[in-house]
Amino acid sequence: MLIGEPTQTLGGSAPAPALDRDPEETAEWIESFDSLVAEQGTERAQFMVKNILQRAGAQSVGVPMVHTTDYVNTIPADQEPAYPGDEETERRYRAWMRWNAAVMVHRAQRPGIGVGGHISTYAGAATLYEVGFNHFFRGKDHPGGGDQVFFQGHASPGMYARAFMEGRLSEEDLDGFRQEKSREGHALSSYPHPRLMPSFWEFPTVSMGIGPMNAIYQAQSNKYLHNRGIKDTADQHVWAFLGDGEMDEPESRGLLQLAANEGLDNLTFVVNCNLQRLDGPVRGNGKVVQELEAFFRGAGWNVIKVVWGREWDSLLSKDREGHLVRLMNETPDGDYQTFKAESGGFVREHFFGRTPETKELVADLGDEDIWNLKRGGHDYWKVYAAYKAATEFKGKPTVILAKTVKGYGLGSHFEGRNATHQMKKLTLADLKDFRDYLQIPITDAQLEADPYRPPYYHPGMDAPEIRYLLGRRAALGGAVPERRSRHAEVTLPPSSAYAVAARGSGKQQAATTMAFVRLLKDLMRDAEFGRRVVPIVPDESRTFGMDAFFPTAKIYNPHGQNYLSVDRNLVLAYKESPAGQLIHPGINEAGAVAAFTAAGTSYATHGEPLVPVYVFYSMFGFQRTGDSFWAAADQMARGFIIGATAGRTTLTGEGLQHADGHSPILASTNPAVVTWDPAYGYEIGHIMRAGLERMYGGKHTDPNVMYYLTVYNEPIVQPAEPEGLDVDALLAGMYRLPGGTGSEVDDAVARLSADAPRAQLLASGVAVPWAVEARRILAEDWGVAADVWSVTSWTELRREGLAAEEQAFLHPELEAPVPFVTRQLAGTSGPVVAVSDYMKSVPDQIRQFVPGDYAVLGADGFGFSDTRAAARRFFKIDSHSVVARTLQSLERRGEVPAGAAREAIEKYRLLDVTAGTTGSAGGES
Repeated sequence: MLIGEPTQTLGGSAPAPALDRDPEETAEWIESFDSLVAEQGTERAQFMVKNILQRAGAQSVGVPMVHTTDYVNTIPADQEPAYPGDEETERRYRAWMRWNAAVMVHRAQRPGIGVGGHISTYAGAATLYEVGFNHFFRGKDHPGGGDQVFFQGHASPGMYARAFMEGRLSEEDLDGFRQEKSREGHALSSYPHPRLMPSFWEFPTVSMGIGPMNAIYQAQSNKYLHNRGIKDTADQHVWAFLGDGEMDEPESRGLLQLAANEGLDNLTFVVNCNLQRLDGPVRGNGKVVQELEAFFRGAGWNVIKVVWGREWDSLLSKDREGHLVRLMNETPDGDYQTFKAESGGFVREHFFGRTPETKELVADLGDEDIWNLKRGGHDYWKVYAAYKAATEFKGKPTVILAKTVKGYGLGSHFEGRNATHQMKKLTLADLKDFRDYLQIPITDAQLEADPYRPPYYHPGMDAPEIRYLLGRRAALGGAVPERRSRHAEVTLPPSSAYAVAARGSGKQQAATTMAFVRLLKDLMRDAEFGRRVVPIVPDESRTFGMDAFFPTAKIYNPHGQNYLSVDRNLVLAYKESPAGQLIHPGINEAGAVAAFTAAGTSYATHGEPLVPVYVFYSMFGFQRTGDSFWAAADQMARGFIIGATAGRTTLTGEGLQHADGHSPILASTNPAVVTWDPAYGYEIGHIMRAGLERMYGGKHTDPNVMYYLTVYNEPIVQPAEPEGLDVDALLAGMYRLPGGTGSEVDDAVARLSADAPRAQLLASGVAVPWAVEARRILAEDWGVAADVWSVTSWTELRREGLAAEEQAFLHPELEAPVPFVTRQLAGTSGPVVAVSDYMKSVPDQIRQFVPGDYAVLGADGFGFSDTRAAARRFFKIDSHSVVARTLQSLERRGEVPAGAAREAIEKYRLLDVTAGTTGSAGGES
């Protein structure tokens, strides 16, 4: 007899067990334990083992750490609760849903359509979903407010099939699967896409890894709303249905610690462990269930395994020597997959036949009996027990690892096959076999009439099964999934809240980052609106000057601050609180976007609008988490994204992976992102006010947008808002900076003759002061008069121009609209030169709408560490480069003497990076 034998773990061999020096004593201990289990049950046995382990620790007796338990169900059979529903009734309509889901995909693959779909995922996961739908998932009319369910993306046909049974969708709707424009009005999106089906889906999940991450932060957001007193969410639960292959994504696992650290017991992951990813086994040589158990357990989660169905209970109870359990532990996933693609006789020979003891264990079972030994994820009893335990567990999040078969019930061509994920239609023989397996009342003649259009099945809304189904949903609070966009009214801040942005910085220098932070602070102070603002900063608050928020708004932590802060005596002390307003996800951009998404969609999820303001460092936004922003757009998030320390040359010293010269281009690919590059604080004020009015003012046709503002850490004197500012032009994308202010620049231009050569300088963000300086140099050194235009949004100018072109293309009978850029520059003279602290592609977006000559300057290539002046001279985007490029354009037009551009290049030593003078040193925000 061996003692101290560890449970099998992956990733290495177990340590050699110690020899038993007293087998007789060991046998007595084991006999005593077996008697305890037999007489008082497993629950009492668990209690005793836990106490013995605690006592061992107190006596300094080393106990091997158990990362995994045996490859059996976590909940013993004698601890399972009674199943509360009518299992046979539920089984019947589950069969109808499985049929309709498969037929919907099959019909969408018919000749002439061929749009695809996935049959096998829902076939294997139907029980996991149906136990939830029948007994756990609460709709929005539930007194507690309803649950949030993140459905596995590839299982969407099953959700449509259920909605069809409920009367929410018609046959015509099912036939619109993946034909979203050609069958508009009766179309179903391929996967859970709220933007495409805004009253149906709530959460986009098919971009692998984003669903798990967003579910965690949705659970956090629920607690945040509750702890801040905005909404009572104590009776709401978040469910996330995931694939075992999906758990290889870094996002799937990388944020588990947040859920454990914050004790998110309102969160349950259900991992559909069919042992397969898209092309083959997840861990052919290993055991993914055991691996995930160890990983989640190590991350601080409660783990429940649902491995075997009820048919195995009697076999396991007879396995007194543990031979069957040992065999289960040792068999790799690749073999389990093969078993379900073969037959009962094959399983008898190749699984049970591996040891004499296990072969004898099934000697009285026929091959059909062995084939019917289900996996736990297909057993209503086992799944119900796991869900009930998960929802009742307190203090930790729970993961349920449910073992299933991909393509379950679809027949030998589908079940457990490597190619099953890509298989999108069934043969006539497959259809007949599947119909027989599910006992669907459809005849051979009906199937043979058109094998590409097998009929859907619905017994009628008056059938007892449908009445039962609808009764269960009514008891649980209505349909799931369902998205509602009605929300509490938002009282927007008055104009006085923006005064700090309008008045400028006086004689003090301030970067646009600081101008933004000052404005945000005032918005948060607003009595009505302020509580809805959710600042989100991933561990860079001090960089942005947002540490001033710590002592007043405080950092959200559901556990409060249970330590003595090292800076407690400072004015800007670090303060954490359960009612804190600032979300501080740590060095975690992915988590920050997930928090942004949860807050930005709270208006629909909870009917309580929140306005997230996510402030990130340099390029670690759209470059690092672009897929998450795409999902946020799909979920119709609203809020502000602030790219702080922006620009390729403004962020000095940080180098290649920090110097951002391209994020506006990345952001422009997201249709829901409105990108801005403001130069001054007053521009920021107008942009944010317009954004809030668009999102929650109730007048805009498309409020579901995210406003992306780039702000910089280069201090300048922020000008006060000029009188007569053309705010409409500012918000449309560009306006001409006013002259006649008595500045040195205006004086230089005023001294020029009326017939002096002219030019138009377009600039954005931190580059606007460079263009202003270039205007002065052009006037003083070259006799050229230039106008400076602040381009607040190159992207919006382009979108408006493209829309004008589209209108002209599709409606040639109407007068063609003129793009805004063209209208703004109409009547001006001279070439147009554009500059920004980004790559040339950014200002080049509007080239086709600019009348006349157009030249762009930009910071193409990799960034690097150096002074601002040297970096700008290197990229040829500084003031003197703007001058030289303007002279070159004028020279080509014959408006300045030949050789002027070459003379300027030599005069200003344009090829010498040490000769640059544009910008200030330092980087304080």
